[in-house]
Amino acid sequence: MRKDYDIILNTLFRTDNSYSSVSLSFAKEMAKTNKVFYVNHPYSYKDLWDGRKNEKVKERFSTIIKGGSYKETIKEIPDNFVAYTPPPTIPINLFKPGKMYDGLYQRNRRIVLNTIQTIIKDNNLKNFIYLTCFDPFFVPVLPKEMGAALSIYQSIDDISTEPYVAKHGVRLEFDAARASDITLVTSTNLWRKFKEVQAETYILHNAVDISIFKDTAFKHFERPAELEKLKTKIIGFVGNLDPVRIDYPLLKSIALAHPDKTLVLVGPKNSPEISVLGLDKIPNIILTGPKKITDIPQYLKFFDVAILPSLLNKMSLSVYPLKINEYLAAGKSIIATNFSEDIRSFSDVIWIADNHAHFNQLIDLAVNEYSENLVRKRMAVAEKNTWGDRAREFWEIIEQHEGKKKYFGQVTV
Repeated sequence: MRKDYDIILNTLFRTDNSYSSVSLSFAKEMAKTNKVFYVNHPYSYKDLWDGRKNEKVKERFSTIIKGGSYKETIKEIPDNFVAYTPPPTIPINLFKPGKMYDGLYQRNRRIVLNTIQTIIKDNNLKNFIYLTCFDPFFVPVLPKEMGAALSIYQSIDDISTEPYVAKHGVRLEFDAARASDITLVTSTNLWRKFKEVQAETYILHNAVDISIFKDTAFKHFERPAELEKLKTKIIGFVGNLDPVRIDYPLLKSIALAHPDKTLVLVGPKNSPEISVLGLDKIPNIILTGPKKITDIPQYLKFFDVAILPSLLNKMSLSVYPLKINEYLAAGKSIIATNFSEDIRSFSDVIWIADNHAHFNQLIDLAVNEYSENLVRKRMAVAEKNTWGDRAREFWEIIEQHEGKKKYFGQVTV
């Protein structure tokens, strides 16, 4: 580990995100040894209006609306962590590329830059790394004159597959990768994509906070309220029920094909398909809504099988799911759709389905596939994929990059 660097982590994922995020999990790990200054994606004026009843928005409103940066700490993260929310920005995604967009982009950029400058000045930062996670819209790479030892851009999804952000995001993200010193990606497919524009591109897979999940298999938990009266086997999913990643017809098929079991979906409901397909009306489906990551083991404990029902599309080709190692750490039997090269790397410890019918067949096998040896085998895989492992890999990448710079510098002298 390198303790000589502080880290400014600029990210799309705010500290009040309704589901676990790559950025916050990584920040929590890095803060064990380094100072981490976490820059939340700014609210636009539209975001403030839409979220005016949200407690976190209301808490931050009076500071940021006056042009200040809201500063906060989080009790679950060590003292080395501080988060900042910049003042609000103007929503500009509706504009086409051109003078209007560019002018407003520069205005928004200055707002976030001012917050970063405040962080650097107030904390007297001298030797720091600037890391941007999946947020190419404001300050993905820090200007050289601001003194970052390295500017790193991180991509965790194929941004081209989300129409709203793809409008400007594809161009801005490639620009960020080109301008960065290092680009990090979470999947093999993303590595291929970014290697074409940035030679210094490295894979840093998602991981698990092992401290939260490691005792799930053998620890006693009370049943959560939603599961208290269930007598059936439980097929469970944990994650964001979003409109672009989840195979909702598969979820409906699972519920209808297994009326003797209960399908429990734990996570925020962010897709109209849930109601369009009537998932919220099917008797053996339970939708719990969002839960804190620390509460997830209480649900996983009672899953007889955990599922990854990802759509097979362009986006999922670039996904290394955050949940896979959380499921494995809990010792769960797992079934996934065959959506990416990275999910296939787990084929010796999970079931991979070729289609909906196959998925349903595997459920009947998986719910009865329990042995302590299998549980421990899965846990052992997760224990090699922790955020501690990723932190070590991160510093290895930094040192590898520094070594290249030193070598080539010596050659050119």
